[in-house]
Amino acid sequence: MDLKPTKPLSGFIELTPVQQRCFDECAKRMQNVLRGAGFNHLDLPAIERAEVLTDKDNWDEIETQMFLFQKGDTKMGLRYDGTVGLSRYVAGNINSLVFPFRAYQFARNYRGERPQRGRYREFYQMDLDIMGINSLSTNYDAEIVATLSRVYESVAEFIGPTVVRVGNRKFWNAMFDFLNLDEKQRRSAFVLIDKKDKLKDFQNALIEEIGENAATKINKVFSDGYRSFLNMSDNLDLAISELDNFMELLDAMGIKNAKIDLGIMRGHAYYTGVVFEFFLENFPELGAIGGGGRYEDLASKFSKTKIIGVGAAVGFSRLMVALMDDNRINLTQFESPVDAAVLCMGANQVVYSMSVLGALRDAKIASVAYLDADRKFKNQIEYADKINAKYSLIIGEDEVKNQVVSVKNMITGEQAAVSVPEAIRMIKVA
Repeated sequence: MDLKPTKPLSGFIELTPVQQRCFDECAKRMQNVLRGAGFNHLDLPAIERAEVLTDKDNWDEIETQMFLFQKGDTKMGLRYDGTVGLSRYVAGNINSLVFPFRAYQFARNYRGERPQRGRYREFYQMDLDIMGINSLSTNYDAEIVATLSRVYESVAEFIGPTVVRVGNRKFWNAMFDFLNLDEKQRRSAFVLIDKKDKLKDFQNALIEEIGENAATKINKVFSDGYRSFLNMSDNLDLAISELDNFMELLDAMGIKNAKIDLGIMRGHAYYTGVVFEFFLENFPELGAIGGGGRYEDLASKFSKTKIIGVGAAVGFSRLMVALMDDNRINLTQFESPVDAAVLCMGANQVVYSMSVLGALRDAKIASVAYLDADRKFKNQIEYADKINAKYSLIIGEDEVKNQVVSVKNMITGEQAAVSVPEAIRMIKVA
């Protein structure tokens, strides 16, 4: 019989145990920050009705970004992000939730796009949102950015410092009004500003789409700053004031890594105000590692009540796998998950060995036992060494007889016969 393949499907991630421990530690730290900021953890279904995920009826026209399937008469799909499920959830529980409602998700998402470096078919994403009914102060936009900044700070030991670049859709809408751009010109300008850093000649590209006068004024935003357009129109003044207040709030919350960058547009059409993206200072080539913005009415297809929100998403798998694959994270601290290995030298010592193992675990010491008691000492000590145990507790006939354990320091090689309570003390103070 032919052996079946052992590699996962393309676009699906498998980590080594050491990598997984780092992955889990970072996820835990980040979620602790969110819980400390009052965000409710939601674990929503991975499968949604197809009509929830898309408004299209003809599956042949649906982009390959979705995994869709059918059971009986029900068309279903795997979630591709957390926003749609959250909108459905909030709309369906609107009478039982307290608003502004804070929620975060840390879940696997699925996209059917072509796999490539940094883009996977299955990946973990962390979403955080604050949602209100009919209105939501722009102060919450600053809180989302400040909270996400602290989320990244919690794992700075592994990913290094971050910088957040802040844009504003409201500013550009006011600017396009000021320049009297028509709808087609607005869309073209939007796309070009979003791709500004990737274009060889941003100025000429703008001129071709919106004319020289408008292109010159848009370029002035980047050369002279957004405040150079004060007193040009009421809407521009309002947007500029909002940006200034936003940065003042971030500073008051102790966030010093933020800067205005009106080239940040974010691709999603539903953003209506502040938008932002986070980047790694040490590895800017990775691109944005997270971002988000304000959306005014994302849940409209689920509820007649206007639900306004501001949210962000962290491409957790993309970030962590990229850094680990390039050996940019020092995994040394995750190589020794076991503090003590209990080595049992003979069948008659198994009962006592298990009692020692129980005592270690009661004392919250990470410990494992090698229970193939018929194996030679060499095999057992090699096992303890391979799993990077800090200590080996060797139990033979003499240890059972005297109700002690022989504790071997696997780094120094020192060994001593001590009582179980003393062994626990030694391991804990090490």
